[in-house]
Amino acid sequence: MSLAYRANADFAKLNHPMRVPLSAEIHSRPFLQLQAPESLTHFALYVQQDQPSQKIHRSSQHQILEQLCLHYGVAAPAPQARYFFHDFDRFRLKWECHTEFATYTFVERSEPDASCGEAFERMPLQHVPQQWLAGLHGKIIVAAHVLLCKGEPDDSGAVGAIRELFQGKSLVGSSVGSGAEVWTDFLIQPDGFSRFVVRDLSLREFQAGRLVGRLLEIETYRMMALLGLPQAEASQPVLNGIENELADLTATLVQGDQSDGAPNEAREEQALLHRITSLAARLEKLSVNNSYRFAAAQAYFSLVQSRIQELREVRIAGMPTLAEFMGRRLAPAMHTCTSVSQRQETLAKRIARSNDLLRTRVGIEQERQNRKILQSLDARAAQQLRLQQAVEGLSAVAISYYTLGLIGYAGKAMKASNVPINPDILTGLAAPLVFIGVWMGLRRLHRQLTGPGGAQARHA
Repeated sequence: MSLAYRANADFAKLNHPMRVPLSAEIHSRPFLQLQAPESLTHFALYVQQDQPSQKIHRSSQHQILEQLCLHYGVAAPAPQARYFFHDFDRFRLKWECHTEFATYTFVERSEPDASCGEAFERMPLQHVPQQWLAGLHGKIIVAAHVLLCKGEPDDSGAVGAIRELFQGKSLVGSSVGSGAEVWTDFLIQPDGFSRFVVRDLSLREFQAGRLVGRLLEIETYRMMALLGLPQAEASQPVLNGIENELADLTATLVQGDQSDGAPNEAREEQALLHRITSLAARLEKLSVNNSYRFAAAQAYFSLVQSRIQELREVRIAGMPTLAEFMGRRLAPAMHTCTSVSQRQETLAKRIARSNDLLRTRVGIEQERQNRKILQSLDARAAQQLRLQQAVEGLSAVAISYYTLGLIGYAGKAMKASNVPINPDILTGLAAPLVFIGVWMGLRRLHRQLTGPGGAQARHA
């Protein structure tokens, strides 16, 4: 026995750290075990946070569950738990913590001989502490009563009796799973709860729990998906304003293309660039605020569609099915969220193109100004060259003058030394030779400085 235990311990060391929790994930939310007649009360609590955080969300939901468990003296689950089930004797509770909400499903065995109306008046809600319910103000996104009752396949009066349980006129019903009927109107009744009636015609073991679980998931995911609709509707006027401003800016850009290059055109383009950047910032802020909600709405909508497909509905004569109802009511709302999301992306691309166009124009204008500056620098350089050439001529004259002065002093010195030389004649004869020599020397020096060798020397 010890050898087997040791072998199992050694084998456990080979497991990936996430093997056990990942394997348990698929079993973390089992369906309830139901057998008609049963009555259920279902809550979905949505605790909105300014900054969505999974840690803060779970902590808030666990505190709400702990308050309920404390009332009955029951130990609450661990803080990291996402599923909890307990039999409180008078009712059974199933609790699940999801990404954005937590669900409470209270289950109670109904009286076999009670009518549907009487069953709805004695739901498990009567056992829930009123003080705890009052503390849920502003958190409930879904509240539903579900009645699971026995029924006969050929009961012609059942439809009339079920219709009296709902206040709305748009009753939805279908045969599901080849062994039950589902009835609802998806409306909040005067008591503040939506209602579902499930008639068990020939359901097998565990089928009732799976069926009721799918219905509650459809209702919960439907409401969570619709949370994106108010944001989509609120975003449309903002997008309209941004589109109108972008249209005005585009018209201004077209008028700028037809202008003759006024001196204040650069300032106007800088102002337009600032306005486009401001539009881009406003749109980016709107997209950031909506991106999570729209993505979540699409994810919840996909779950609703998959749960409806799992029902395998069969039409009841004269009644719309759940799939038809969702396709007519929920799908347009989700299409609105999708269209607003696509509109944001399209508008962002248009702003980016306008921004690129204006930046290109500003860059071209700057290049034109730089070219004008370079042309003015070339003109100044040419002027400096002409001045330099004029200075070079004067420099040749000055150098020749001082050189001839030195020659004159040399002639006078030679005359004073009794050398038969006339200083004036010597200076006059040397003048053309000195001037030519100085001029040629300056030209040679100029070629050396401006030629390839001179450029290399300067760079060195």
